[in-house]
Amino acid sequence: MTVWKTVSTSVEMTEKLGEAIGKVAAPFDVITLDGDLGAGKTAFTRGLARGMGLSSRVTSPTFTIVNEYNDQQGVPRLFHFDTYRLSCVDDFYDAGLDEYFDREGVCAIEWSSVIAEALPEERIALSISGNDNTREISISFPDRLNEAFSKVKETMEKEGMRFEDPGM
Repeated sequence: MTVWKTVSTSVEMTEKLGEAIGKVAAPFDVITLDGDLGAGKTAFTRGLARGMGLSSRVTSPTFTIVNEYNDQQGVPRLFHFDTYRLSCVDDFYDAGLDEYFDREGVCAIEWSSVIAEALPEERIALSISGNDNTREISISFPDRLNEAFSKVKETMEKEGMRFEDPGM
């Protein structure tokens, strides 16, 4: 597992990070997003959808638990969860939401810590913290994605974002 730390200085930069990751995201990827209210989880997901080529308006699924975003042919490609309102992982299983992991799309899960036991071990995990426009972001991803994430890093460094690998 590789871990990077970075700082986003605006909502737009957080969205651009999501967009860059969306361009390298593949079917069956699970992306977890944890952080305080207003940290930028949904902003990241807006960018993720854009990077995946999806033109739908992305909104927080706080009350619906999951929103599906389709490609131009109407095929669901992004499953955007907000598990904040679930009381425990059993609620996730009881609703059959774990079945989304087997569908040919990308799962982006806000407040993933609520369902930690249900999550696949191999996933892309973002932790976002901060206030105002400055957000500290920790990104961990499987080593098999090193090449793809090198592209993300290159794209974002052109936008002024810097990365550090705390493991170095």
